[in-house]
Amino acid sequence: MTEDSATLQAERIASHRPSPTKSSAWKALGAVRSWLSIVVFLLAWYAASATGWLNPRTLPGPDRLLGTAWTMVQDGSLPHALIVSLSRVVQGALLGMAVGLATGVFAGFSRLGEDIVDKPMQMLRTIPFTALVPLFILWFGIDETPKVLLVAFGVAVPMYINTFGGIRNVDAKLVEVAQVARMGRLAIALQVLLPAALPSLLVGLRFALGLAWVAVIIAETVGADSGIGFLLTNARQFVRTDIMLVCVAVYALLGLATDYLVRLLERLLLSWRRVYTG
Repeated sequence: MTEDSATLQAERIASHRPSPTKSSAWKALGAVRSWLSIVVFLLAWYAASATGWLNPRTLPGPDRLLGTAWTMVQDGSLPHALIVSLSRVVQGALLGMAVGLATGVFAGFSRLGEDIVDKPMQMLRTIPFTALVPLFILWFGIDETPKVLLVAFGVAVPMYINTFGGIRNVDAKLVEVAQVARMGRLAIALQVLLPAALPSLLVGLRFALGLAWVAVIIAETVGADSGIGFLLTNARQFVRTDIMLVCVAVYALLGLATDYLVRLLERLLLSWRRVYTG
């Protein structure tokens, strides 16, 4: 390649490279665009409610929900329920992540571990939460233990599946290099397999934390005397659709916040990976 052709090629690459100003503007537009569908939905909902197309007893408008939520904040019922539900999710998620990671690494790194762990975990994967609630209450009582364990169950299974799959998809050459360097099995698992399986593991974490909120909803609607699910159950008994929708909206916002935190963790741990999207 001549010097002129090399210069021309470099100029072409530079012309296609986005400028810092354009890049910042595009990121800002992307942040607005990601909320656009929700804004349109809320506006359409408000318009349908204001024009009388929707029955306020069955589906009140978003303005009424905001008023109900503010009332619940003022009387302290919503903050107290939120703290209780968050506590259950955090405890159950930590326990479930520990179990899922440990079993996933054990099964992914060892054929013996796969034979011992994989089939029971695949069987547990098909059991619905609603089938476990009465059993957990029977075995562990009606205090916090069955609720935390149900959340842990919901988190552990997807964490196991994604950890196991991520480890098994690691390039075998990485393990061979580690063995040549005479690294021990534990060092290979912690320093080679887990970092290489991190993208799959974080996807599993996003899915698992989403299931944690589903599990706590089910746990709190049966045999609970506190939490957002308890508020939801009481509102259903008194046909308070506005309170029920506030509880549903809180669950949705908590799930969105959880997903956002995991995305931040992905950006921190996977800063070496650049994703190009159109």
